[in-house]
Amino acid sequence: MKTSKFFKSALTVAAVFTLVACSSHTKVSADGATDDPRWPKPEASTFNKHKGIFPDPSSLAQVKAGVTKDQLYYLLGRPHYNEGFVGVREWNYLFHFHTPGQGTNGVTTCQFKVLFDKDKIAQNFYWNPVDPSTASCPPAAPAPKAAPVGTQRYTMNGDALFAFNRSGAGDLLSGARGELDNLAGRISKFDRLSSVVVVGHTDYIGSDDYNQALSQRRAQTVANYLSSRGVPASVISAQGAGESQPVVQCSEKLGRKELIACLQPNRRVEIQVTGSGVLN
Repeated sequence: MKTSKFFKSALTVAAVFTLVACSSHTKVSADGATDDPRWPKPEASTFNKHKGIFPDPSSLAQVKAGVTKDQLYYLLGRPHYNEGFVGVREWNYLFHFHTPGQGTNGVTTCQFKVLFDKDKIAQNFYWNPVDPSTASCPPAAPAPKAAPVGTQRYTMNGDALFAFNRSGAGDLLSGARGELDNLAGRISKFDRLSSVVVVGHTDYIGSDDYNQALSQRRAQTVANYLSSRGVPASVISAQGAGESQPVVQCSEKLGRKELIACLQPNRRVEIQVTGSGVLN
């Protein structure tokens, strides 16, 4: 008699499980789709005593058609509602998102539904805002804060840019072109670009007027090259500083060859970039 009662109870439980499995909230097609997604009451969350979670954005971004139930469980955890135990092809979640200035106390709550095909592979996903006034679910990610605007400097060895006493576009050395190409590429990636000032410098060998003109020509050549590589010409300017801003001082007792070598750091071109981005 006891054995008979046990089998009757087991059959009753099995029947209940079967009925639950057949009574999905949403009618799901064989390919895991529906024209009428049905949503459980948000407060009826069964398996989450905190009534929803704040999902990890990087995990949520990986939820795409083709994931299995095991993969979905790993990314988002178990579903928050009781859709059944056998043959279930619908999982529902309750998610919260921090949205300062929007939602309830800066939080937007959304329901998320996953529908599986006949092989239990996730195929389609649906969102439902808990608050009807919510603009969208999931809420748009906040725009990244713009990097602060500042001025950065990049210095190039003048002797590596041009042959000695040269300044034209045809005088640019091959290595200099590659370095300027890389620099132009970095400037072009700035979020904001206010100005690019190219300043040429010389040593004090030669007259003041000659050095001023040489530094201006070199600065203009570099400015033109950067413009040809995509840096907006409207923000570029060229200036010649001549010999007025030396960075090293050398003894007058040196021979000409030694003096030229000693003064090399003074022969340079500086690029001053004002904007937000990474220059060096």
